[in-house]
Order: sequence, then structure tokens, then C-alpha cells
Amino acid sequence: MKVRRIVSNVATDDTAAARRFYGDVLGLEVRMDHGWIVTYGSSEEMRVQVSFASEGGSATPVPDLSIEVDDLDEALDRVKAAGFPIEYGPADEPWGVRRFYTRDPFGRLVNILIHM
Repeated sequence: MKVRRIVSNVATDDTAAARRFYGDVLGLEVRMDHGWIVTYGSSEEMRVQVSFASEGGSATPVPDLSIEVDDLDEALDRVKAAGFPIEYGPADEPWGVRRFYTRDPFGRLVNILIHM
């Protein structure tokens, strides 16, 4: 048996609010929309990972989601322009990533990163 996909589910009564952050700001595509559930994704090949942590590193809280991007500066500019709060960083971390934390419309802590 092989795991083919892992999906993170965020409970909300307002599925449309996800479009502004995950669609408009991060550029993810709607992969499925049944009204009660909207799934965002990418046609890019992605690896399956699940992390379990006691802290987020550098004495930060554990983020709810980590999203790797190909251009961190552009992601930061887009998050700021959309009015989402920056809660940490951007920071160059000793384990080889540059990242920042923000909150999505549902209050979830999102770690946006690039490997250096």
C-alpha cells in the first residue's frame, strides 16, 4: 500500500472565504467544489508529508499549515497587499529555509517558506 495524497481539512461555515487567501493570494486552483467543501490544489507534483512538532522552530508556535512556494518575496508582497497579518518573519532559519507566518481567513497559522 502507498499513500497517494494527504488533504488538510479546515472546518468553516464560509467556504468562499478561502478563495481570497488560497486562490487569489497563493494562486491555488479549485480542484473540487461541492458548495459544502471546496478543495484547492495545484497541478504541480507534490510530495506527501505529515509533520508532528512540539514547536514551530525558533521558539515559534506550531503552524497549522506549511506551504512551500517558489518565490517567497512575491508571496510576502501578495499576503501584505491582501491585508493578511504577518506574525513572524520573514526569517532565514538555521535549518535552511526562509519563511514567514501569517493567518488565513479562518485564523489558522500558515507557515509560508522557501528552501534556500
